[in-house]
Amino acid sequence: MKKLEDYILSIPDFPEKGIIFRDITTVIQDPEGLRLAIDTMSGFLDGLDFDVVVGPEARGFIFGMPIAYKLGKGFVVIRKKGKLPRKTVSQEYALEYGTAEVEMHVDAIKPGQKVVLVDDLLATGGTMEANIRLVEKLGGQVVKVIFLIELAGLKGRQRLEGYPVESAVIYEGK
Repeated sequence: MKKLEDYILSIPDFPEKGIIFRDITTVIQDPEGLRLAIDTMSGFLDGLDFDVVVGPEARGFIFGMPIAYKLGKGFVVIRKKGKLPRKTVSQEYALEYGTAEVEMHVDAIKPGQKVVLVDDLLATGGTMEANIRLVEKLGGQVVKVIFLIELAGLKGRQRLEGYPVESAVIYEGK
């Protein structure tokens, strides 16, 4: 039986020399790989009391939506600024060079709702930290954050300290 790691393709020197790119398209294009990813990630939520799954654009949609469906929960999107049609709340965060901003509809999370955040990759944790702040601005309580892949060498888990974090596959390097 294949492990989840067997479906992830590692591409050296992309997008630049010294970087190993972890390609998830090889996971989601294979029916067994996709099933294993969703089953593994949704398994992190066994016995957890929560109300809604939230996923950031775009790969958080890929994994968050089937997890929400499988567990009978609603799904809320976080998008890049300017992509949502109704009134939104936003959160700015730092990038390597400059800043970016994410947003969600103001009525997407109800005060007191217990929220699970889902994304494909935990690297430095900056983007997920912004997503958490956004949920909290609306009164949501983040009860778990789950990822398909974690690059432990970038120490993103430390940035998310205080929140329960689980990753299906952990690579020790960057």
